[in-house]
Amino acid sequence: MEIPFSRWYAAIAERRSRRRFDSRPIETALAERLDSMCRKFRPFPGARAVLVNQPPDRIFKGAVGHYGSIKGAPAFIAFIGESGDPHVNEKVGYTGEGIILEATALGLATCWVGALFRPEQAANLTGAEKNEKVLAVSPVGWASKDQTLEERIMSGFGRNHRRRPLAEMTGGLEEGGRPRWMRAALEAARLAPSAVNRQPWQFGLDEGGITVSVDSPKDSYNISRRLDCGIAMLHLEAAALDCGVPGRWRLLESPGVARFTPL
Repeated sequence: MEIPFSRWYAAIAERRSRRRFDSRPIETALAERLDSMCRKFRPFPGARAVLVNQPPDRIFKGAVGHYGSIKGAPAFIAFIGESGDPHVNEKVGYTGEGIILEATALGLATCWVGALFRPEQAANLTGAEKNEKVLAVSPVGWASKDQTLEERIMSGFGRNHRRRPLAEMTGGLEEGGRPRWMRAALEAARLAPSAVNRQPWQFGLDEGGITVSVDSPKDSYNISRRLDCGIAMLHLEAAALDCGVPGRWRLLESPGVARFTPL
């Protein structure tokens, strides 16, 4: 399916990680729309998302990450990939972020969780195949009206003062030589969520496109840096499309992740 780029590009600025929900079930019509997107948006073979309409309490192990536990979510999304695929993490990150932005556009709250959950339990609830693994999950539902301190800290990560300067993550074309679509794509990628806000991406710029790489071959927090980069890839492409510039991705070997080439 084609990316609903205007809808998702607008959602990039709205998305915030939320961990407290008010337990209201998701209305049937909204759940069906989100489930439909999970089924249709499969841009890469070997990566998919599944909506599970039941509370995710059974898959979480107490506190989640460094910023508190998940409470009150009526449903969750599992992000699944083929275990033997060398590019599984970037594929799952890209695919999953499309679903996250769709949920945001529907008014629902989410939160990427890539560690401290029970992948085997999540796999059982989603019907994952033997050759598949649940790499991450997200609670989904209506956010609690009152933000906790932890959520306020996390929401600050989406603001520019909590983001690394573009100069630290880009190389190649100087700022004055970058076309409008490239500037928009980089700003959108810069706002992508990542594990503990580590922002592990690097962008190599030239007249032929953008190359996404990881800043280190070593993963941390038991979460793949390449999965984070897959999330940034989705942001980058949505912004490029919003500027009228379609393109294609070519997946790369480490430390490269992928290259976006305008058509």
